[in-house]
Amino acid sequence: MSDHGRMHASGPDVASPLAEGPEVTPHFLPRVTSFRARRSSISDRQQATWDRLWPELGRQARDGEAPAGLLDTEAWFGRRAPVVLEIGCGTGTSTLAMAQAEPDLDVVAVEVYRRGLAQLLSAIDRASVRNVRLIRGDGVDVLTHMFGPDSLTGVRVFFPDPWPKARHHKRRLLQPDTVALIADRLRPGGVLHAATDHSDYAAQIAEVGDGEPRLRRISADTAQLPISAARPATKYEMKALAGTDVAELLWEKMP
Repeated sequence: MSDHGRMHASGPDVASPLAEGPEVTPHFLPRVTSFRARRSSISDRQQATWDRLWPELGRQARDGEAPAGLLDTEAWFGRRAPVVLEIGCGTGTSTLAMAQAEPDLDVVAVEVYRRGLAQLLSAIDRASVRNVRLIRGDGVDVLTHMFGPDSLTGVRVFFPDPWPKARHHKRRLLQPDTVALIADRLRPGGVLHAATDHSDYAAQIAEVGDGEPRLRRISADTAQLPISAARPATKYEMKALAGTDVAELLWEKMP
Protein backbone atom coordinates (compact mmCIF):
# COMPACT_ATOMS: atom_id res chain seq x y z
CA MET A 1 0.00 0.00 0.00
CA SER A 2 1.42 3.33 -1.06
CA ASP A 3 1.82 6.16 1.41
CA HIS A 4 0.20 8.26 -1.30
CA GLY A 5 -2.92 6.16 -1.13
CA ARG A 6 -4.88 3.87 -3.38
CA MET A 7 -7.73 4.52 -5.71
CA HIS A 8 -11.19 4.41 -4.18
CA ALA A 9 -14.69 3.71 -5.35
CA SER A 10 -17.68 2.69 -3.35
CA GLY A 11 -19.36 -0.63 -2.98
CA PRO A 12 -22.26 -2.64 -1.67
CA ASP A 13 -20.65 -4.38 1.30
CA VAL A 14 -20.48 -1.41 3.62
CA ALA A 15 -22.97 -0.01 6.05
CA SER A 16 -22.36 3.59 7.03
CA PRO A 17 -22.34 6.89 5.15
CA LEU A 18 -19.42 9.25 5.41
CA ALA A 19 -19.07 10.89 8.76
CA GLU A 20 -16.54 12.84 10.73
CA GLY A 21 -16.32 10.13 13.37
CA PRO A 22 -14.39 6.82 13.50
CA GLU A 23 -12.93 5.46 10.27
CA VAL A 24 -15.53 3.39 8.45
CA THR A 25 -16.04 2.27 4.89
CA PRO A 26 -18.88 4.34 3.39
CA HIS A 27 -21.84 3.21 1.33
CA PHE A 28 -22.63 4.96 -1.92
CA LEU A 29 -23.92 3.01 -4.88
CA PRO A 30 -24.75 -0.67 -5.42
CA ARG A 31 -21.60 -1.44 -7.39
CA VAL A 32 -18.40 -3.34 -6.80
CA THR A 33 -16.02 -1.73 -4.33
CA SER A 34 -12.48 -0.88 -5.40
CA PHE A 35 -11.11 -0.06 -1.96
CA ARG A 36 -10.42 -2.12 1.12
CA ALA A 37 -12.14 -1.40 4.41
CA ARG A 38 -9.92 0.02 7.13
CA ARG A 39 -10.41 1.52 10.57
CA SER A 40 -8.09 4.13 11.98
CA SER A 41 -8.10 7.22 14.13
CA ILE A 42 -6.55 10.65 13.97
CA SER A 43 -4.54 12.45 16.60
CA ASP A 44 -5.91 15.17 18.85
CA ARG A 45 -3.83 17.73 16.98
CA GLN A 46 -5.16 16.53 13.63
CA GLN A 47 -8.69 16.65 15.02
CA ALA A 48 -8.19 20.25 16.11
CA THR A 49 -6.93 21.16 12.63
CA TRP A 50 -9.87 19.30 11.09
CA ASP A 51 -12.37 21.17 13.24
CA ARG A 52 -10.79 24.49 12.33
CA LEU A 53 -10.23 24.03 8.58
CA TRP A 54 -12.63 21.39 7.27
CA PRO A 55 -15.65 23.73 7.13
CA GLU A 56 -13.67 25.97 4.76
CA LEU A 57 -11.52 23.51 2.82
CA GLY A 58 -13.53 20.28 2.91
CA ARG A 59 -16.72 18.82 1.51
CA GLN A 60 -18.57 15.51 1.73
CA ALA A 61 -19.45 13.76 -1.52
CA ARG A 62 -22.77 12.78 0.01
CA ASP A 63 -25.13 13.97 2.69
CA GLY A 64 -26.32 10.60 3.92
CA GLU A 65 -27.59 8.84 0.81
CA ALA A 66 -28.05 12.03 -1.21
CA PRO A 67 -25.23 13.00 -3.58
CA ALA A 68 -23.80 16.48 -3.41
CA GLY A 69 -24.64 18.89 -6.20
CA LEU A 70 -22.36 20.57 -8.71
CA LEU A 71 -19.42 22.36 -7.17
CA ASP A 72 -18.96 26.08 -7.66
CA THR A 73 -15.17 25.96 -7.69
CA GLU A 74 -14.82 29.70 -8.30
CA ALA A 75 -16.72 30.45 -5.12
CA TRP A 76 -14.92 27.73 -3.15
CA PHE A 77 -11.41 28.85 -4.15
CA GLY A 78 -12.29 32.52 -4.39
CA ARG A 79 -10.90 32.84 -7.90
CA ARG A 80 -11.28 31.60 -11.46
CA ALA A 81 -8.54 29.09 -12.35
CA PRO A 82 -8.11 25.74 -14.12
CA VAL A 83 -9.23 22.84 -11.91
CA VAL A 84 -7.42 19.53 -11.43
CA LEU A 85 -9.16 16.59 -9.75
CA GLU A 86 -7.00 14.02 -7.97
CA ILE A 87 -8.84 10.83 -7.06
CA GLY A 88 -7.45 8.69 -4.26
CA CYS A 89 -5.01 11.23 -2.83
CA GLY A 90 -4.14 9.11 0.22
CA THR A 91 -2.10 11.21 2.65
CA GLY A 92 -1.48 13.76 -0.08
CA THR A 93 2.29 13.55 -0.53
CA SER A 94 2.09 14.25 -4.26
CA THR A 95 -1.02 16.41 -3.95
CA LEU A 96 0.67 19.03 -1.81
CA ALA A 97 3.96 19.06 -3.70
CA MET A 98 2.28 19.44 -7.09
CA ALA A 99 -0.09 22.12 -5.82
CA GLN A 100 2.87 24.09 -4.47
CA ALA A 101 4.62 23.77 -7.83
CA GLU A 102 1.50 24.89 -9.74
CA PRO A 103 -0.03 27.80 -7.80
CA ASP A 104 -1.98 28.84 -10.89
CA LEU A 105 -4.06 25.64 -10.71
CA ASP A 106 -6.81 24.78 -8.23
CA VAL A 107 -6.58 21.19 -6.96
CA VAL A 108 -9.52 19.19 -5.63
CA ALA A 109 -8.29 16.05 -3.84
CA VAL A 110 -10.69 13.14 -3.25
CA GLU A 111 -10.19 10.43 -0.65
CA VAL A 112 -12.47 7.98 1.16
CA TYR A 113 -10.39 7.66 4.31
CA ARG A 114 -10.55 10.41 6.87
CA ARG A 115 -7.09 9.72 8.27
CA GLY A 116 -5.42 10.47 4.95
CA LEU A 117 -7.44 13.66 4.53
CA ALA A 118 -6.55 14.72 8.07
CA GLN A 119 -2.85 14.28 7.34
CA LEU A 120 -3.15 16.27 4.13
CA LEU A 121 -5.19 18.99 5.84
CA SER A 122 -2.49 19.37 8.51
CA ALA A 123 0.22 19.54 5.84
CA ILE A 124 -1.74 22.20 3.94
CA ASP A 125 -2.02 24.19 7.14
CA ARG A 126 1.70 23.97 7.92
CA ALA A 127 2.67 24.96 4.38
CA SER A 128 0.02 27.71 4.09
CA VAL A 129 -1.08 26.36 0.71
CA ARG A 130 -4.30 27.92 -0.54
CA ASN A 131 -4.97 26.14 -3.84
CA VAL A 132 -6.07 22.73 -2.49
CA ARG A 133 -9.57 21.66 -1.45
CA LEU A 134 -10.62 18.24 -0.14
CA ILE A 135 -13.61 15.99 -0.73
CA ARG A 136 -14.30 12.92 1.35
CA GLY A 137 -16.03 10.34 -0.78
CA ASP A 138 -16.00 8.11 -3.82
CA GLY A 139 -14.17 9.38 -6.90
CA VAL A 140 -16.80 8.20 -9.36
CA ASP A 141 -19.51 9.76 -7.22
CA VAL A 142 -17.61 13.05 -7.31
CA LEU A 143 -17.12 12.91 -11.07
CA THR A 144 -20.78 12.03 -11.63
CA HIS A 145 -22.46 14.57 -9.39
CA MET A 146 -20.02 17.35 -8.53
CA PHE A 147 -18.46 18.22 -11.90
CA GLY A 148 -20.10 18.85 -15.24
CA PRO A 149 -18.91 18.15 -18.77
CA ASP A 150 -15.76 19.97 -19.95
CA SER A 151 -15.12 21.34 -16.45
CA LEU A 152 -11.71 19.87 -15.58
CA THR A 153 -8.27 20.71 -16.90
CA GLY A 154 -6.77 17.55 -15.45
CA VAL A 155 -7.59 14.30 -13.66
CA ARG A 156 -4.88 12.50 -11.69
CA VAL A 157 -5.09 8.87 -10.58
CA PHE A 158 -1.89 7.80 -8.84
CA PHE A 159 -1.35 4.22 -7.66
CA PRO A 160 -4.90 2.88 -7.78
CA ASP A 161 -5.39 -0.38 -5.94
CA PRO A 162 -4.34 -3.09 -8.46
CA TRP A 163 -6.53 -5.87 -7.04
CA PRO A 164 -4.00 -8.39 -8.41
CA LYS A 165 -6.15 -11.54 -8.24
CA ALA A 166 -7.94 -12.16 -11.53
CA ARG A 167 -11.31 -12.64 -9.86
CA HIS A 168 -10.97 -9.15 -8.36
CA HIS A 169 -10.08 -7.30 -11.57
CA LYS A 170 -13.67 -6.12 -11.82
CA ARG A 171 -12.98 -4.08 -8.68
CA ARG A 172 -10.31 -2.00 -10.41
CA LEU A 173 -11.47 1.56 -10.80
CA LEU A 174 -10.04 2.44 -14.21
CA GLN A 175 -12.56 0.51 -16.27
CA PRO A 176 -14.03 1.71 -19.61
CA ASP A 177 -17.07 3.36 -17.99
CA THR A 178 -14.94 5.36 -15.56
CA VAL A 179 -12.49 6.47 -18.21
CA ALA A 180 -15.41 7.52 -20.42
CA LEU A 181 -16.76 9.59 -17.52
CA ILE A 182 -13.35 11.19 -17.01
CA ALA A 183 -13.16 12.00 -20.72
CA ASP A 184 -16.57 13.66 -20.52
CA ARG A 185 -15.51 15.82 -17.57
CA LEU A 186 -12.21 16.90 -19.12
CA ARG A 187 -12.24 20.02 -21.23
CA PRO A 188 -10.72 19.74 -24.73
CA GLY A 189 -6.97 19.65 -24.25
CA GLY A 190 -7.37 18.43 -20.66
CA VAL A 191 -5.13 15.62 -19.40
CA LEU A 192 -5.70 12.29 -17.67
CA HIS A 193 -2.55 11.21 -15.81
CA ALA A 194 -2.43 7.75 -14.25
CA ALA A 195 0.50 6.07 -12.53
CA THR A 196 0.88 2.49 -11.30
CA ASP A 197 3.65 0.16 -10.18
CA HIS A 198 1.63 -2.94 -11.15
CA SER A 199 2.54 -4.09 -14.66
CA ASP A 200 -0.69 -6.01 -15.31
CA TYR A 201 -2.83 -3.09 -14.22
CA ALA A 202 -0.68 -0.73 -16.30
CA ALA A 203 -1.46 -2.85 -19.37
CA GLN A 204 -5.18 -2.74 -18.59
CA ILE A 205 -5.16 1.01 -18.00
CA ALA A 206 -3.29 1.53 -21.27
CA GLU A 207 -5.80 -0.60 -23.17
CA VAL A 208 -8.79 1.16 -21.64
CA GLY A 209 -7.37 4.65 -22.14
CA ASP A 210 -6.35 3.94 -25.73
CA GLY A 211 -9.83 2.55 -26.36
CA GLU A 212 -11.61 5.74 -25.31
CA PRO A 213 -12.28 7.59 -28.61
CA ARG A 214 -12.15 11.07 -27.05
CA LEU A 215 -8.62 10.56 -25.69
CA ARG A 216 -5.26 10.31 -27.39
CA ARG A 217 -2.08 9.07 -25.76
CA ILE A 218 0.64 11.62 -25.11
CA SER A 219 4.04 11.53 -23.44
CA ALA A 220 5.07 13.30 -20.27
CA ASP A 221 7.39 15.58 -22.23
CA THR A 222 4.68 16.77 -24.62
CA ALA A 223 5.08 20.49 -25.07
CA GLN A 224 2.64 22.91 -23.43
CA LEU A 225 0.65 20.53 -21.29
CA PRO A 226 -1.96 22.42 -19.22
CA ILE A 227 -0.85 20.57 -16.06
CA SER A 228 2.54 19.27 -14.98
CA ALA A 229 3.34 15.59 -15.47
CA ALA A 230 6.28 15.83 -13.05
CA ARG A 231 4.94 13.66 -10.25
CA PRO A 232 7.16 13.63 -7.15
CA ALA A 233 8.14 10.22 -5.82
CA THR A 234 6.45 9.21 -2.59
CA LYS A 235 8.15 7.57 0.40
CA TYR A 236 6.50 4.33 -0.68
CA GLU A 237 8.21 4.49 -4.05
CA MET A 238 11.58 5.35 -2.59
CA LYS A 239 11.43 2.52 -0.04
CA ALA A 240 9.36 -0.23 -1.61
CA LEU A 241 9.82 0.34 -5.31
CA ALA A 242 13.62 0.47 -5.57
CA GLY A 243 14.39 -1.10 -8.91
CA THR A 244 10.71 -1.42 -9.86
CA ASP A 245 9.30 0.47 -12.82
CA VAL A 246 6.39 2.87 -12.41
CA ALA A 247 4.24 3.31 -15.50
CA GLU A 248 3.21 6.91 -16.15
CA LEU A 249 0.25 6.96 -18.54
CA LEU A 250 -1.10 10.18 -20.00
CA TRP A 251 -3.90 11.04 -22.40
CA GLU A 252 -5.19 14.32 -23.78
CA LYS A 253 -8.83 14.97 -24.59
CA MET A 254 -9.13 15.74 -28.26
CA PRO A 255 -10.90 18.91 -29.47
